[in-house]
Amino acid sequence: MNSNVIRLIVWVVLIGGAFVYAWRTGQLARLANYVSATREEMKRCTWPSWAELKGSTTVVIIAVGLLGVFTVAVDYVFIILTNHIT
Repeated sequence: MNSNVIRLIVWVVLIGGAFVYAWRTGQLARLANYVSATREEMKRCTWPSWAELKGSTTVVIIAVGLLGVFTVAVDYVFIILTNHIT
């Protein structure tokens, strides 16, 4: 037999065994309940409009930019202080 065929058979047996184990222990039923509850919860969510999404994205980009500038400035000040001390 070809090694690829043997590898495929081994994977099918392993995945099949994991499926049977999950089914017998009730894990598949728990997963199905989780997915169902998640779908119901997602239906209740309110999603932002396109304008709200663009505005929020702009605020996040500006905030990240300001935080980056602040971090670079503080780092630069500490470098200058460290050079003067040493």
